[in-house]
Amino acid sequence: MNKSELIQQLASRADLSRAEATKAVDALFGVEGGIIADALRNGDKVQITGFGSFESKKREARKGRNPRTGNEIDIAASTSAAFKIGKRLKDMLGA
Repeated sequence: MNKSELIQQLASRADLSRAEATKAVDALFGVEGGIIADALRNGDKVQITGFGSFESKKREARKGRNPRTGNEIDIAASTSAAFKIGKRLKDMLGA
């Protein structure tokens, strides 16, 4: 399901116009100004009980190897987003 399909599903299930559903999806998932992205940027965890949680993970700088040449390389420290599935969703999926 892509963003357009998500908006269409939300509009039909919540009895919203397509424009209202687009605003809701953008407010929640938007990279610039979305609720989840803003919380992660601030170092907060977003937990939706039963569904899962989003949090930012920090990785320290480390040494790695270029798989093609075998040369050692420096890998910079980074921060990424992580999602951990909730128990109810995991059970529903049979995972």
